[in-house]
Amino acid sequence: MRFRNEAVTADSISAEQSAPPSFIKTDAFHELEQMIGLRKVKRTIAEITAFALIQKQRNAKGLKSCPIVLHSIFKGNPGTGKTSVARIMGSIYRDIGILNRGHLVEAERADLVGEYIGHTAQKTKEMIKKSLGGVLFVDEAYTLAQGGEKDFGQEAIATLVKAMEDQRNNLVVILAGYCQEMDHFMRSNPGLRSRFPVQIDFADYESEQLFRIAVQMYAERDYELSSKCRWRLKARLDEFVKRRHPHSGNARYVRNLVEKSLRLQALRIVDADFLTRRDLMTVEDIDLPDDTELQM
Repeated sequence: MRFRNEAVTADSISAEQSAPPSFIKTDAFHELEQMIGLRKVKRTIAEITAFALIQKQRNAKGLKSCPIVLHSIFKGNPGTGKTSVARIMGSIYRDIGILNRGHLVEAERADLVGEYIGHTAQKTKEMIKKSLGGVLFVDEAYTLAQGGEKDFGQEAIATLVKAMEDQRNNLVVILAGYCQEMDHFMRSNPGLRSRFPVQIDFADYESEQLFRIAVQMYAERDYELSSKCRWRLKARLDEFVKRRHPHSGNARYVRNLVEKSLRLQALRIVDADFLTRRDLMTVEDIDLPDDTELQM
């Protein structure tokens, strides 16, 4: 780990990100900075990381230090980067010495809630054990409280809360879900708010950001778009943003579109007698699928 004292140049941080100084140079932070959009998310993670580092230094100098509580609430629609950011955060916490492994374990209600008395605590403890040294990411966490007071989901919540206290130096729990549902979930259990001091909102992507995400996905796979394809894709994503709903998928929609277009491109050229490198790389406008062809 290296700390950087010099000023951050315009080249190091794009204007679109408007991120804070990159005071820690790790692969995980670089990966976070390379993600498109998420300006406020990046800022919040930088603040959390800076705070944790400073508390460790204060403690080393014999100064009073504040408790480092990293359990978090992620609120946002599907495809807004919550899982990817959670994975990166685990790596960052490992790099700065807070977690010893930094791996991500994904869970949902079915992974935590059992079917009979005592089964839920057992299942939840097994997921916690897998997560020790890393991050336990519970998606659609609000479903744990939707069955009422007698639902086994309440037992899962209680088991999680106890583990967060018992393993506070070796476990980070992130609860994720839709904004309104997560707000209601937090209000339904007032004790949770104090245990999850970090709350991050993941906004829907704008059409230009979705286009950049798509181009990035193609480039990562060694494909590129023709001019007509770029124009049609931009128009598609503009229309998508205008009519989207909370379940539209954001970047998930883009990924499905990209992967389907590559299959259609392959189908278009597979019978050619001879294919150049350019033929193999280029995606044409006719390769872009209609929404009816996409499976979300």
